[in-house]
This record gives sequence, C-alpha cells and structure tokens, in this order.
Amino acid sequence: MPDAWLRLALAPGVGNTSLIRLLTAFGSPEAVLASGRGALTAHLSTAQCDALLGEPDAARIEAAHAWLAQPGNSLMTLADADYPKPLLEIADPPALLYCKGRRELLNQPGLGIVGSRNATPQGERDAEAFARALSDAGLTIVSGLALGIDAAAHRGGLAGAGSSVAVVGTGLDRVYPARNKTLAHQLAETGLIVSEFPLGTQPLPGHFPRRNRLISGLSRGVLVVEAAPDSGSLITARVAAEQGREVFAIPGSIHSPLARGCHALIKQGAKLVESAADILDELAWQQRLAPPVLRESLRDPVLDALDGSPTTVDSLAQRTGLTLEALSAKLLTLELDGHIASLPGGRYQKIH
Repeated sequence: MPDAWLRLALAPGVGNTSLIRLLTAFGSPEAVLASGRGALTAHLSTAQCDALLGEPDAARIEAAHAWLAQPGNSLMTLADADYPKPLLEIADPPALLYCKGRRELLNQPGLGIVGSRNATPQGERDAEAFARALSDAGLTIVSGLALGIDAAAHRGGLAGAGSSVAVVGTGLDRVYPARNKTLAHQLAETGLIVSEFPLGTQPLPGHFPRRNRLISGLSRGVLVVEAAPDSGSLITARVAAEQGREVFAIPGSIHSPLARGCHALIKQGAKLVESAADILDELAWQQRLAPPVLRESLRDPVLDALDGSPTTVDSLAQRTGLTLEALSAKLLTLELDGHIASLPGGRYQKIH
C-alpha cells in the first residue's frame, strides 16, 4: 500500500499542496502515477512532472520500508479510516503522516501547549502542572518537542491519563533537539511522535511554522505559557485562531519579557487562565479518563504531610523527603487542582 504514497511524497519539488491537488483531481496515488504527462501538466509544473514521471528514489523508499518494519512505526494517509478528523478541517491537511507510537492518540481530543524555548523554571513548572491536570481530565497534550515549555508540557501529558503527542519539524529517524532524546523515547513508548516530513529531513527553519499548524489543528485549543513578543509560539496561537480553535494564555509579570507575548495575546482576545479548570470550563469539558483527582490526592505524601495548619515549604521538605524543586512542582499541581492554598510567608494549607 505505501509504495504509491511514498513515490508521491518523495518526488522532489512536489509538496503537500500539489499532492492534495493531485489526489483531488485523480482520486488516488495509483491513479496519479498511472496518468500521462498530458493529464499531469494541468496540475503541475514541468519540473514537477519530470520528478513524478522519473525513476523513483529506490534508496529512500527502501529506507522508509525498513523504518516501517520497526515496532511502533507506521504511515498514515488521507485514505486511512483513522486519519484524524480535526486535520480535515484545516486549510492544508498533510497528505501523509509518519507516526511513531500510539497513532490512536491523533483521534483523541487534544489541547496544545506551547511557549518559550528559554523558559523560566516557574514557566516550566506551570506548563507541566497544567499539562498533567488537563491530561488527567482526558485531553491529549499536543506540543512540538522543543526545549523549555514544549518539553515540560510533554512530561506533564505523559504523566496523566490522556498522554501526549509531539509534532516535529524533522524526519522521525532523528531527534531534534538532541537534548530531548530521553523524552522522545518516552513519547514513542507511551505517547506518539508524528511528522509530515520524510525520513532524513533536517530541522530547517521553514519546517517549524508548518509543524505549528498541525499542533493547533490537532487541538481543541492552544495554551501559551510563556512567550516573548517575537516568539514562534505566537504563530501557533495565530494559526489556532484562524482554524477556529480557542486560544488561552497565562499572564505574568509586567516586567518579564516572556510575559509580553502572552499579554499581547490576551489583549487580542485570548482567554486569560489561572488554572487548568479555567480551560476545562471554557471548553465545557466533562470527560474524565482518570479516577477523580481528589481520591488520588488523598494518598499523596505532600497532602498527608499537611495537617490542616499552615506549613512552610522547609517543613514539608523535611516531612516528605522531596527536593525543593520536586516539592515546588507538586505544590503547584495541588494548588491548581484546588486541594491546597498558598498563604503569605511561603506557607501552605490543605483545603478540606
């Protein structure tokens, strides 16, 4: 089955827009390849016709077959019954997707989370906590496998019930950035990595805006956690709005450059959010895949360490044995879920 699709997708100079035009005109890749030059010239340039009618790149097709033979790897096309319906709603749906992992996640309701590669520690904690809460509510977290906010969002999504999908701007035979190699392996095992780019594709700048349209296209909404005014995350937010998706943003300090992009989005109509519940309410989201969070949290060591009276972080660290970084992330999650309240003086109290 994939040979005809691969021949079309690997023909030099025949991009996705041309592929969609050909498939619309001829109905299938086999019909496209069986057509003569006369029929193809109505839809392609001379150079594109030459590429399509010439000898296929046997080495690249063989490499694709070898990749597809590996466990968890698959090719998804517009002709497949499980092609994600949300992508059919966007202006330029990919004709072909390379998938590594659980491709069924593409048909689960998604929520995009994006932001700065140079995120602050607090921004990363927020992204991970929001992602975990939204994943536990049954939403699959979609992001781009970049450093910073993207990576934190994937970690939170994988830790929850809804898992996570990474949409990347390279071929799936490489991990970019290399520092996310361990995270990429985790996504391949329990989540999904997906790309419209052929194997061997390098991380060129022009690929990432195309990746961004798929992050938003797969999502019911997109949350921007931290973003400078010139951040690529704002491109994702703009495309999300154009695609009819909700746009959410977390506000920050007026003195922080990484808050200015979020504040600009809020001024333009993005929903200001302070908790995962704000997003779920805006989406009128009812589904819950995980057991109720409160019942889970009653067994939480941090909640167990809170005896009802205001307690300092240092005391909690001593009682739980957690590092301050791990404890801070846990406290943020519990606060976002409404189980604890932060008090003046760096103290916390359980909410009964």
